[in-house]
Amino acid sequence: MPATFKPATEKDIATIELLAHKIWHQHYPGIITVEQINFMLSTRYSAKVITEQMLAGEKFFIACLNGEAVAYASVELKDGYYYLHKFYVDVARHRHGLGQQFFDYLLGQIDKSKPIRLQVNRQNYKAINFYFKMGFTIEKVGDFDIGGGFYMNDFVMKREAEN
Repeated sequence: MPATFKPATEKDIATIELLAHKIWHQHYPGIITVEQINFMLSTRYSAKVITEQMLAGEKFFIACLNGEAVAYASVELKDGYYYLHKFYVDVARHRHGLGQQFFDYLLGQIDKSKPIRLQVNRQNYKAINFYFKMGFTIEKVGDFDIGGGFYMNDFVMKREAEN
């Protein structure tokens, strides 16, 4: 059965929170510490925080296979560009084309005449290579203090607007 994609609503918040915990604990050990994973999940992926993000204008999306949610993303229009806050796929679904399909779906949900920016951990080679494949380039390097004694050591990447 092919993947299906949909905008997320407040009814999907619990699903997004569960997916975040599953995916982050699958993917990020070895890239960042478990303590930082848990800190970031609690400060960025709790139901309360996701609700606040939705109410502030961040648009969330979910990808499903066989009726099961397996990926989520969020994007926000700010200052003339889109910011891809989140783009996460269940690790068991990597390298099967789902990420490409989901990204293509997201492009259909936004104004492609505006550029897209994102941040990605500099050690997250799989994601960086995926974003290169999706047309992003590295715009700059940054170390971002996120509180709790933790930093995000990221690349800021940009995908130019389409004409």
